[in-house]
Amino acid sequence: MFKGHPKGLLAAALSNMGERFGYYIMNAVLVLFLCSKFGLGEETSSIIYSCFYAGIYILALVGGYIADKTQNYKGTIMAGLMVMAMGYVLLSIPILATSTNINWLLPLTCFALFIIAFGNGLFKGNLQAIVGQMYDNLEAEAAKEGEEALKAAKDKRDSGFQIFYVFINVGGVIAPFVAPLLREWWLKAHDMLYNAQLPALCHQYQETGEVTENLTKLAAESSLQPVGDIATFCGDYLQIFNEGIHYSFIASVAAMLISLTIFISTRKRFPTPAKKVANTNVDYTPEERIAAATEIKQRMYALFAVLAIAIFFWFAFHQNGTSLSMFARDFVKSDSVAPEVWQALNPFYVIILTPVIMWVFGALGRRGKYISTPRKIAIGMAIAGTAYVFLAAYSYFMGYPSATEARAEGVVLSGPWVLLVLYFFLTVAELFISPLGLSFVSKVAPKHMLGLCQGLWLGATAVGNLLLWIGPLIYNAAPIWICWTVFLAVCLISMGIMLGMVKWLERVTNA
Repeated sequence: MFKGHPKGLLAAALSNMGERFGYYIMNAVLVLFLCSKFGLGEETSSIIYSCFYAGIYILALVGGYIADKTQNYKGTIMAGLMVMAMGYVLLSIPILATSTNINWLLPLTCFALFIIAFGNGLFKGNLQAIVGQMYDNLEAEAAKEGEEALKAAKDKRDSGFQIFYVFINVGGVIAPFVAPLLREWWLKAHDMLYNAQLPALCHQYQETGEVTENLTKLAAESSLQPVGDIATFCGDYLQIFNEGIHYSFIASVAAMLISLTIFISTRKRFPTPAKKVANTNVDYTPEERIAAATEIKQRMYALFAVLAIAIFFWFAFHQNGTSLSMFARDFVKSDSVAPEVWQALNPFYVIILTPVIMWVFGALGRRGKYISTPRKIAIGMAIAGTAYVFLAAYSYFMGYPSATEARAEGVVLSGPWVLLVLYFFLTVAELFISPLGLSFVSKVAPKHMLGLCQGLWLGATAVGNLLLWIGPLIYNAAPIWICWTVFLAVCLISMGIMLGMVKWLERVTNA
């Protein structure tokens, strides 16, 4: 798999894998955790989630700027890992939310999320910039051997970022199991059983004092001891339920420290972009400077065009943490699998499908049928649309109402196969867009702006994430097939625009 790739690729991938493991532990449960801990509504929790998720990518611009300005990519990456660890330490402190402390506890939780987002901004884009620099160096060495060697080296870049992406998702496969398993173990240790509906019912009781028949029934089913006072049970259940999730964040702290150890021990394998630029600095004629400036301008136009498409892809794709996670909870049988665990499907598919897609691209390349990176991104948008065609059609024929009505009236729950099909298509789309988008950015980025341009890619992701709250809003207000149709339209429009730009992007970037 690593044959012909830079020696530092594996070390960079392992550093990223540990960080992603810690991140996905938290990400898998964040919206449902905010609901269960603070009794927040889904729309409010989704807004916090959207702002946090957007902050991760917006702050990558700050991290990229710092690294480019100081020319200290490695130091910025290490600082990012340490800052993230501090944020996870704050999240791991188990404090029961009550009406008397929520005014400072919720802001403290949001501050911890900001710390994690800032650390991620220092880390994420700059590590990707270093990987891009590895392939710049690889291509520079290949150019000395001739045109064929250079062509083969350029073809390695897309597959290199796909390999890098696989390691991100190894951590993502395991992580969604950690919080649910710890939560259920902690509940059983206190003679309680997991029930996804109980936290909301307990918060409702604490606010209104009304003991509903459903609360009494589920409390009896979820306690291994006779339930006496319902008020005591609700307080105890909320505390134990959320303590289990808090403790899972300790695993995130450990993951950050493991990533930091790997990075420090292998950092000599990574290139230093500043030294590379300094060594290749030469004088140019005025005509050459004008030509170079024009080329850079055209490449930046191409970059921003692709960033605009990326915004809408991430708006549709990252619903896996909001409306799609809620769909798994409200419309899919989850008596044997916690709703958060379904998020492991996406990284699992990434791992098993990446070699297949790499083989297909490689086979086409050997036959001289190269597919450019912009064209691959357009294909990815079409595949993402297919996922939402399936889910919209299924929800329509099942007659599913809005989620609000479904929770009040009840519906026939779907089998897990629906999520298996949905995440299959979404993952294939992701593999055509995310790693190849990183590769595209590394191709067009000026050498003195590597970190900033990777930050721009993540910034586009941030803008898409700021729109995530729209999904839960439609999901709760209208028949859910309408929600999925909105995302379908977004994917199809983006695909059409991308196809219209493909020839121009290929010409400008020689992709």
